[in-house]
Amino acid sequence: MSKSVTSNIVDKSREGLNEKQYHVGLKPGDVGTVALMPGDPFRVPFVAEFLTDVREVAHQREHRTMTGYYKGKLITATSTGMGCPSTAIAVEELARVGVTSFIRVGSSAGLQLGVEPGDLLISEGSLRNDGTTAAYAHPGYPAVPDLRIATTLFEVAQEVVAGTGTSAHSGINATDDAFYAEGPEWIKELSDLGILNVEMESSAMFVVARLRGLRAGMVCACSSNLVDGASLYDKRNDQLKDGWMRSIEVALETAVRLDL
Repeated sequence: MSKSVTSNIVDKSREGLNEKQYHVGLKPGDVGTVALMPGDPFRVPFVAEFLTDVREVAHQREHRTMTGYYKGKLITATSTGMGCPSTAIAVEELARVGVTSFIRVGSSAGLQLGVEPGDLLISEGSLRNDGTTAAYAHPGYPAVPDLRIATTLFEVAQEVVAGTGTSAHSGINATDDAFYAEGPEWIKELSDLGILNVEMESSAMFVVARLRGLRAGMVCACSSNLVDGASLYDKRNDQLKDGWMRSIEVALETAVRLDL
């Protein structure tokens, strides 16, 4: 390769710093230091229901962002879209404009008996069954949340579910790329390993956050149990929304308690 071609190769780690971001459409000053991150852009307004002085800052592609205040703290809510590739992009670009802590909120499928739809699921680490993090780190590099965020999420979750008829669980989850490739054999293998739940985003959030010196955690509502077949999707949608709203409340209280 000639010297002239080599000198023109783009270094993406240096592109776009301190300016409007290409994918999320945000610039410095648009966000706070903590971001709640649902997958679905249409669930960003659910976060906004808890906030005051709410404004929509940007909505590009799958990334919708709203900001507002919770108990005096500026909160950013940005959707990741589905899967690790778009999640990694969102974390990278939010970090470039000032976010230092990330909490994934949303839904996830349970893999252990006793995990009921509507329960809250807090991650202690993710089995990296995705392709995105392989581009970032050695296969043995762990995808783990910030310890203080994870423990506080669980503590707050236990308080929030008290008296609701639902429970809070903490454990290792799996992050998969291919939703419809999760066949019975794979589900059984994960369950036999003691994996608590499976979703599609947290491993990217955890790995990127660690590599960039940031903090991250995850609290999700259980939407279904892939071991016993129970599902809130078979029932009224407001039951699943209740779980989402509890996960958001837990994340917001954690952000305030830790001053993220």
